[in-house]
Amino acid sequence: MRVLVVDDEPMVCAHLRTILTSAEDIEVLDAAHDGAAAVESVVRHLPDVVLMDLRMPGVDGLAAIERIGRLPKRPAVVALTTFDLDSYVIRALRAGASGFLLKSTPPEDLISLVRVAADGHTVLSAAATRRLVAAQAGEQDARDRARTRVRELTERETEVLVCLGEGKSNAQIAKRLCLSEATVKGYVSRMLDKLHCENRTQAGLLAYDAGLVPR
Repeated sequence: MRVLVVDDEPMVCAHLRTILTSAEDIEVLDAAHDGAAAVESVVRHLPDVVLMDLRMPGVDGLAAIERIGRLPKRPAVVALTTFDLDSYVIRALRAGASGFLLKSTPPEDLISLVRVAADGHTVLSAAATRRLVAAQAGEQDARDRARTRVRELTERETEVLVCLGEGKSNAQIAKRLCLSEATVKGYVSRMLDKLHCENRTQAGLLAYDAGLVPR
């Protein structure tokens, strides 16, 4: 797996590089210290995963995620933050981030979660998702819009969407719904297209907005 690390603190980048390169299957291609340099590095190196700090001077992580999302070949972008209720996190997820990690994540967990992100899965705990969405409470209009969007789904697609909202992988969804992983992958692909969602994380957040997953 090819990884780009982005943080305005060189020591943080060095720390992340040390942790990640201790795994034989991970290569850190580059380190960038602001959002503009991050986008340039993505174009140049084509990483599989980007670990993106959100709060940086100049072009911040949120703007960089939005720009990366417009590229023809997009890596999985995982937001890095110090606080799990960082106000930037929800905006980053809606902009296309595949999830977020706390900078205090233990090294062994960081490595495994980067692998999860590279496989196209959400890097976000269910508990953290509930806290983030709870911070958006009171937006009834957003819930109404979400409910309108999910009405287009079939019953089975709705079941898959609920599983995404719970942060489940394709294998876990297949086990719960008694389907093959290939079938689940097909459902997810068609569902993302119907909902106009860029990735699984955005679909999972939509499941919360629509009230399909308990807060």
